Amino acid sequence: MGEKSTAFALIGDRYHNSDYIRTALGKTLVRELGVTIDFTDEVKLLNAETLRGYKMLIIFRDGMIWPDGYGARSAPQPTVSEPPVPEIEATAVHWLTDAQGQAIKDFVEGGGVALFYHNSTYIAQGNETFREVLGAATEGHPPVRPFKVMISNSDHPITRGVSDFIVTDEQHFMTYHKDPAHVFMRSVNEDGLTHGDLGTSCEAGWAYDYGKGRVCYLSPGHTIPALWNPAYEKIQQNAVRWLLRET
Repeated sequence: MGEKSTAFALIGDRYHNSDYIRTALGKTLVRELGVTIDFTDEVKLLNAETLRGYKMLIIFRDGMIWPDGYGARSAPQPTVSEPPVPEIEATAVHWLTDAQGQAIKDFVEGGGVALFYHNSTYIAQGNETFREVLGAATEGHPPVRPFKVMISNSDHPITRGVSDFIVTDEQHFMTYHKDPAHVFMRSVNEDGLTHGDLGTSCEAGWAYDYGKGRVCYLSPGHTIPALWNPAYEKIQQNAVRWLLRET
């Protein structure tokens, strides 16, 4: 059996189509950086056995699955069906099990590295072990709108050579639990638009050693234009190099 790809990537959810994520990372990380990635949207494949042999874990999805579907109200127009489709209440459940959370922690502590994108902070709401590894949990986000990504630490290898940039994206807000010194960029709404009582700015990128491994989180990611912003592409590529200790 041949050697595994460099990274295992769990991507895609109800609100974030797997195809745009695979397309975006396929350009920035696969073609341009040369990283080999195995993509999947099957949450059950994230386990200790699967991770064995990979160097990197990428998670780009939220914490919810919908076992009984999204409900008739999710249709863009009234549903006509003969015979009728039974009405089933749409209920979201957290998918990450305790065993999966521990597998992620063991993987990174043992020397693996993890790149967490965008809405992965939602997973931390339902799993304390994952929250400990990631270093934060979501507080939600406003609708898609422009905001600035401000580089708060230009000396970090991930941000070196990158200036502030603007994206039109979901500005994610979260509660951050780690050392503020690990944060290298923040999101800032320069129009003064807030999210609830959380203000106009939040941590948007951080990285740190975790056991023998490393962790990095990057907040922007709801659209391909945001992911393909040239400054952000450089940050993503620098992040992979830093995680893999190539810088």
